[in-house]
Amino acid sequence: MGNEDRIVVSPDVLVGKPVIKGTRIAVEFIIGLLANGWTHDDILNNYPGLTSEDILACLSYASSVLQAEKVYPLEFSL
Repeated sequence: MGNEDRIVVSPDVLVGKPVIKGTRIAVEFIIGLLANGWTHDDILNNYPGLTSEDILACLSYASSVLQAEKVYPLEFSL
């Protein structure tokens, strides 16, 4: 099961931010919890409707977005 089965984007839900399917929980919210030291168990205990696979899908989605990001260095002259 890939991200497309768990992460959805709809303009009607959170103004089109990617969310966990069937919820209004944004991928960025889950990534933020993890970045602030929450464990998988912390998240699952506080959001019982989520699964470990949902959390992993959020991480995978974030990784995919970052891999697709293009960086264009800017030249600065002083």
